[in-house]
Amino acid sequence: MPVDPRRPSVRPRPLRAAAVFAALALLVSGCVASKQATPVDDDGPTAATDLPANFDSLLPEGLDPAFRDYYAQQVTWDGCIGGRLECATVSIPVSWRDASLGSASLEVVRSPARGESVGSILVNPGGPGGSGIDFIESAVGLVSREVTEVYDLVSFDPRGVGRSTPVECVDDDVLDRMTQTDHDVRTAEGRASFEAEQKTFADGCLARTGTLLGNVDTASAAHDMDLLRVLVRDESLQYLGYSYGTQLGAAYAGQFPERVGRLVLDGAVDITQTSDEASLGQAKGFELALRNYVTSCQAGAQCPLTGDVDSGLQLIHDLTERALANPLPTDDDARPLTRNLAFYGIAVALYSDASWPYLTAALRLALVEGDGTGLLQLADMYNDRQPDGSFGTNSFSAFRAVGCADSRGSTDLATMEADRLKILEVAPTLGESFAFGGLVCKDWPTPVAEVDYDISAKGAAPIVVIGTTGDPATPYASAEALAATLDSATLLTWEGEGHTAYGRSNSCIQGAVDAYFLDGTVPAEGLVC
Repeated sequence: MPVDPRRPSVRPRPLRAAAVFAALALLVSGCVASKQATPVDDDGPTAATDLPANFDSLLPEGLDPAFRDYYAQQVTWDGCIGGRLECATVSIPVSWRDASLGSASLEVVRSPARGESVGSILVNPGGPGGSGIDFIESAVGLVSREVTEVYDLVSFDPRGVGRSTPVECVDDDVLDRMTQTDHDVRTAEGRASFEAEQKTFADGCLARTGTLLGNVDTASAAHDMDLLRVLVRDESLQYLGYSYGTQLGAAYAGQFPERVGRLVLDGAVDITQTSDEASLGQAKGFELALRNYVTSCQAGAQCPLTGDVDSGLQLIHDLTERALANPLPTDDDARPLTRNLAFYGIAVALYSDASWPYLTAALRLALVEGDGTGLLQLADMYNDRQPDGSFGTNSFSAFRAVGCADSRGSTDLATMEADRLKILEVAPTLGESFAFGGLVCKDWPTPVAEVDYDISAKGAAPIVVIGTTGDPATPYASAEALAATLDSATLLTWEGEGHTAYGRSNSCIQGAVDAYFLDGTVPAEGLVC
């Protein structure tokens, strides 16, 4: 069945290494209430009493006067997250197209500069659906100390996400069934059951989220970023976006090219692709990452993937097909390992080669002992599922809502089948999980948002795009494409494995990005690290 392989492509989450290692070591050795609709805020912004003298010069060109009060609102920063950071709640319009639709809230967090601040860097971890509030402490560790010495780091939960006014769709028990239930969409019966499931989900999103559901598109979220720029009193936006955050940053540059400061887009999304093209490219990226993993596994000890690399890949493919026909038992009798869960468990470990040992342990358990517990644990981390069956975030719902608001795949059966064959040609191991993606948004109740700006962002200051050659979620070709699309972009390459580069690669990447943020030095064209 079609799954959501890009969702955890938020800036790579740690796999809670100690906990995973301990759990898998034990395994290898043998040893919520119903959620109601969330109303949007009706009060709107509170007027600030201390606007700076240059306030009007901070406003974007052509701002509709109906939205001026949002830019002029009072923002109160309070200590939060153990007193180490500062948090604020900001009022945003439900729609930047229609001020009459009321207001919603945006939760924002700030880590003040260690020394005297020269401004802010807005940070987004990706998703869509990734929480910037949850990410901020990791961001402080990823960004070099020289940068955090002089810049405040600011992040936020985008509209529809987390602590901001959220997208809400179904109860946790329904979502739990969705993430584990297999639908063999190669068959008419499987497609029908999958479509029915997706329609129930979409109808729930509209009933519980209301008007906001049709306004969580990327362009609207990027407009919120311009609001944050003004609220922190910056003339231009400095920005660090990972994964889907690169799409968000590109949307900002397209709408507000004159306000682009220093933008770093790491783990880039190709914004010119259709949904179907993106699925094909991502399937190819995961196949490459999986091949690299199998090569590494077979070079080490206790690898369960015997034979050559192709044989090892075939073992993984056969495991997922067996899980479709007969789910593997786990330590939870009520939750056997389905193919859907097996895919999630494998995929999450491909986001960083530091996670490969955990995947090896989980595959050994599944292939040698017929026990799916290790892959189930990894899948739960992917989905942010808690032991009690609840979900720690609304990232699944937000991912779906933003994705369907931005674009839709083809729902023509012949086209989807032809696309499936193209996917299997480049991704024979896990490609089935990327096929028939058009069914996901087929019955979505709101229309695709219009893109009414120049996606090349002509006139913007220099932008840095980073691509990782072994990136599964946003393949390197996507970084090349985004750099070619943005008129002022320079491509920076990391020859490495996993998803994204800055903060997890090497001193070459770190130094190039730091110099760009600190003094505006753009990396040399074609620099490969």
